[in-house]
Amino acid sequence: MAYHHLCSSPSSLLRDRHSLSVSPKPKSLRTNPPTSLNLVSLSKTSIKASSSHVSLEDLMSQETQIPRKLTNSQYPDGKTASKSYVWVNPRSPRASRLRQLTYDSRYSSLLKVAESLDSCNPNEKDVLAVLSSLGDDVSEQDAVVVLNNMSNPNTALLVLDHFRKILTKTSREVILYNVTLKVLRKSKDLDGAEKLFDEMLQRGVKPDNVTFSTLISCSRVCGLPSKAVEWFEKMPTYECDPDDVTYSAMIDAYGRAGNVDMAFTLYDRARTEKWRIDPVTFSTLIKIYGVSGNYDGCLNVYEEMKALGVKPNVVIYNTLLDAMGRAKRPWQAKSIYKEMLSNGFSPNWATYAALLRAYGRARYGEDALNVYKEMKDKGLELTVVLYNTLLAMCADVGFADEAAEIFEDMKNSGACKPDSWTFSSLITIYSCSGKVSEAEGILNMMLEAGFEPNIFVLTSLIQCYGKAQRTDDVVRMFNRVYELGITPDDRFCGCLLNVMTHTPREELGKVMDCIEKAKPELGRVVKLLIGEQNVEGNFKNEALELFNHISSDVKKPYCNCLIDLCVNLDLLERACDLLELGLSLEIYAGIQSRSPTQWSLNLKSLSLGAALTALHVWINDLTKVQESGEELPPLLGINTGHGKHKYSEKGLATVIESHLKELDAPFHEASDKAGWFLTTKVAAESWLESRRSPDLVVA
Repeated sequence: MAYHHLCSSPSSLLRDRHSLSVSPKPKSLRTNPPTSLNLVSLSKTSIKASSSHVSLEDLMSQETQIPRKLTNSQYPDGKTASKSYVWVNPRSPRASRLRQLTYDSRYSSLLKVAESLDSCNPNEKDVLAVLSSLGDDVSEQDAVVVLNNMSNPNTALLVLDHFRKILTKTSREVILYNVTLKVLRKSKDLDGAEKLFDEMLQRGVKPDNVTFSTLISCSRVCGLPSKAVEWFEKMPTYECDPDDVTYSAMIDAYGRAGNVDMAFTLYDRARTEKWRIDPVTFSTLIKIYGVSGNYDGCLNVYEEMKALGVKPNVVIYNTLLDAMGRAKRPWQAKSIYKEMLSNGFSPNWATYAALLRAYGRARYGEDALNVYKEMKDKGLELTVVLYNTLLAMCADVGFADEAAEIFEDMKNSGACKPDSWTFSSLITIYSCSGKVSEAEGILNMMLEAGFEPNIFVLTSLIQCYGKAQRTDDVVRMFNRVYELGITPDDRFCGCLLNVMTHTPREELGKVMDCIEKAKPELGRVVKLLIGEQNVEGNFKNEALELFNHISSDVKKPYCNCLIDLCVNLDLLERACDLLELGLSLEIYAGIQSRSPTQWSLNLKSLSLGAALTALHVWINDLTKVQESGEELPPLLGINTGHGKHKYSEKGLATVIESHLKELDAPFHEASDKAGWFLTTKVAAESWLESRRSPDLVVA
């Protein structure tokens, strides 16, 4: 690059490259000259031009570094001033006179002119009145200093026009335009900058690298990355070659504009050629990786950034937290948040929002509630989306009381109104808890707010009535689905199937009719399961056909419910058939595992009925092993998991423990492994031997 912007210093130039920061900071106005003058150069200071720095050698006259109209005759010794240096006591009267004669004094007056121009009315008369204080002898350097320190785009354009008229000779007219473009960038006036660029071309002024870098950074601060890309791609047309700072800025611009491939290409080049990359660009790269689902890539960019010595800021941390939330990695979000606090950064609203999303999606209930309380303590308002995230999390983990408190806070906030998702989450919470009156109350509030219940709400209500064994209300709500013109989906039918596991035997036909209407193939399997005489077909074949034609995310719930129904109806053989089918179709995996030292039964992902069925099958398998003469391992274990169902007082471990006691099985809960029931080979063999009876069944 031929030239770059001027420094605020009166007699020196910036040695750094032109900034492409997204948030350009205006230079502080220096109004006072230096307090001491230890050495006064009486010779003209030569300012060399370089390819990447501004040079005013051609702009500045000899009076730049020496007093105007200062000649050899004014010095007592009559010597020439070209190579003479005189030390002057900074406290002497002579030093004071010399300060007044240097360009520092001129520079201070130019800063005051720039300040006056910013505050005056944007008309030619008032602008000329301010500029008249400069006198007739205005240099090109004076013009650059004035424009470079202005911030009012309306008056800056009038000032530029005036300087163009009075400066008959300019070495680089493009510099005047560039500093004016900077003023437009400060005020985020991209339209004005583009018009000024067109004016440059009409007047025959050739743009340079600084022109384009200013327009690119102006586009970025205006939040228009596509415009930044547009200006970047125009550079070759005007024989301008971007430097590495511009290239680095374009990683961010291409990423924000959606051209991910180009952003990654430039980033690869940046790593190879060791370009300087700013935190904003790193933030964009992390965001790109996060949106594309490459969450390890987010962390890799973060580590590379730190390795390059670029210190993360709050935006970087927030972007990382958001990415870890998308990845459902709350433990990494926790770690990043701790690092952020340890580095002295204070969380802002975006930080808390990212943490709430991360903890909410991962069902980290206590952590999410702690973040919520901290936000309330600091007076930070939540959006509807954040409230809904919290309520959905409460529905997932069974926090009914906490959800009620959050809902009241949402209504009292004055800033947020509940929407359909708000009501849906609350109805789900009360429905899963079997609180019929509360669920119906929220439904009425939803209707009063003008929202019609959707398939999710109706599914929850059917589940609620099913748990309460209010079969007629189940049928009524089912009919409402069709009245609203909603087509039942697989999840809705799965809910009906689950309701059957809570329905008294004498009312099963009512729910079965609903299932048959909503999903005929499922209804046929249910009828074959309970043994209706007017239905022909092979149960296992019909069940196989059903599982081959439903979505994968409902296969396990369907199979669990069907097995639960079998267990409720004492149809153990059918339950075993379904478990075998589930294993063959890989609906269930890893239920039984064997190692040289331990055989295990893993029941964590099963419903109660499916777990009891799997236990029955495992005990029979152990019996067959013993009968065949094969040795059992030293240890046998049953893993039920250590949690209880989120909407039930009983966990799987409690049910299995009770059942093992009924069987008089020698399994005992492990003190050092929660959810595990263990026994030894000797105890197991003795128990299995005592069980050898043809009439054995599992209750």
